[in-house]
Amino acid sequence: MPQIRNPILPGFNPDPSILRVGPDYYIATSTFEWYPGVQIHHSKDLANWDLLIRPLSRASQLDGRGWPDSCGVWAPCLTHDGEKFYLVYTDVKRKDGSFKDTHNYIVTAPKIDGPWSDPIYVNSSGFDPSLFHDPENGKKYFVNMLWDHRRRPRMFAGIRLQEWSEKGGLSGPRKTIFHGTDLDLVEGPHLYKRNGYYYLLTAEGGTSYHHACTLARSKGDIWGPYEEHPQKHIVTSKDHPNAPLQRAGHGDIVETPEGKTYLVHLTGRPTSQFRRCVLGRETAIQEAYWDKDDWLYVKNGPVPSLYVDVPGTFDESKYWAEQRYDFTDAKELHKDFQWLRTPDTPRIFGLKN
Repeated sequence: MPQIRNPILPGFNPDPSILRVGPDYYIATSTFEWYPGVQIHHSKDLANWDLLIRPLSRASQLDGRGWPDSCGVWAPCLTHDGEKFYLVYTDVKRKDGSFKDTHNYIVTAPKIDGPWSDPIYVNSSGFDPSLFHDPENGKKYFVNMLWDHRRRPRMFAGIRLQEWSEKGGLSGPRKTIFHGTDLDLVEGPHLYKRNGYYYLLTAEGGTSYHHACTLARSKGDIWGPYEEHPQKHIVTSKDHPNAPLQRAGHGDIVETPEGKTYLVHLTGRPTSQFRRCVLGRETAIQEAYWDKDDWLYVKNGPVPSLYVDVPGTFDESKYWAEQRYDFTDAKELHKDFQWLRTPDTPRIFGLKN
């Protein structure tokens, strides 16, 4: 297979959630205080990605007026239950101090390009929410990291699970199913099911240079107990400061139609001795495989690879092609454009004349 060079989504594209529906791959990433909310890119081959839509585009879905810097939309999760798309996201109103103000919502759509519904409120107990559709019993489960202000200075209290339905919302028992490893700061949960195991992929270590993807599993019971992966962290650069891809963590898993497994994850590329990532937090991809012990391993991991084999061939000519924007007869801004916080766009720009 041809190789591509990471990252696959360069620049400001953090906290990737990946999904395949038929031959189409989608990645949703955080947008923070930028509007419209959530970026969804599309690919047919995991090599070439195009910005498709930002679905949170009206005031009834998202209103960022008053967001402090770095608040807004955190860590979306994009899933499909065989009938429609579900997009889960956190609207962060305040992030500093002991009391984070984080509200979790779900919007749905029959097609990826919409129409996207008004949001369904779920909870405000933490952030990084995810929705899991159990393929065997048809139930849906909602997970998020639990924020507990009483546990200063370590307020990341674990991964909380509860059943959810579109009509009834959250119902039944709720349980903290995973408290994380000694790396701490567990967040970014995603659930999967394979060969009788429930797998829980989380992020740990914070989003800087100790970031990691941590995998755990439970035999036959979504409520646990969950055992840690033999490596603990299946992707991380924390012990390899000279690796070209740093800050590796917060991942999600996808399988190709041919049965190959890939993991996308957050990454950063620092420059100079100050180790500043001037392009922000980006999205990379790694080839993975299921071993005989029914654990997932990243090829050549856990340190992320700069070059990865994928099904498609990267089209450099399209990627580097000149892009021009003509506003002469435009009725709306091109999808490449964003602005800060407000859905009330006539107050900040217009396209007439």
